Amino acid sequence: MLGAYFFQFVVGLAPCPLCLEQRIPYYFAIPLAILVALGAARGASPKLIRGGLATLAAIMILSIALGAYHAGVEWKFWAGPTDCTGPINDFGSAGNLLKQMQTTSVVRCDEAAWRLFGLSLAGYNVLISAALVAIALGAVYQNLRQEKV
Repeated sequence: MLGAYFFQFVVGLAPCPLCLEQRIPYYFAIPLAILVALGAARGASPKLIRGGLATLAAIMILSIALGAYHAGVEWKFWAGPTDCTGPINDFGSAGNLLKQMQTTSVVRCDEAAWRLFGLSLAGYNVLISAALVAIALGAVYQNLRQEKV
């Protein structure tokens, strides 16, 4: 999330609607991860910790899906939502055209605003989310092993 906010507020890249949707899983995962870490530090039940970690993994799998969908829209593999992709061709009546053009600000979902090594921010979200899934599932595995000992 700090990276997304950096690109938005420091670099000046306005997020598109799909970018904003990709943040939603993090709004749930970050507080849950803090609760799981606090629970683990205070000796909470291993089953409770595993449940929290599995929930975190599920949330981040959703994040992978959202990021992959957005990256696919950017690469033109499939169409994105009509509110942020494709041509803008309906400004209403000719009399209001100038006013509506001045007040309409569309951040396109099908054009990557930034890329590094060929990956957009949506692509990096997929990689980061996949790493977080691996970490959460690895912690579930470790938790299971410790409980058996």
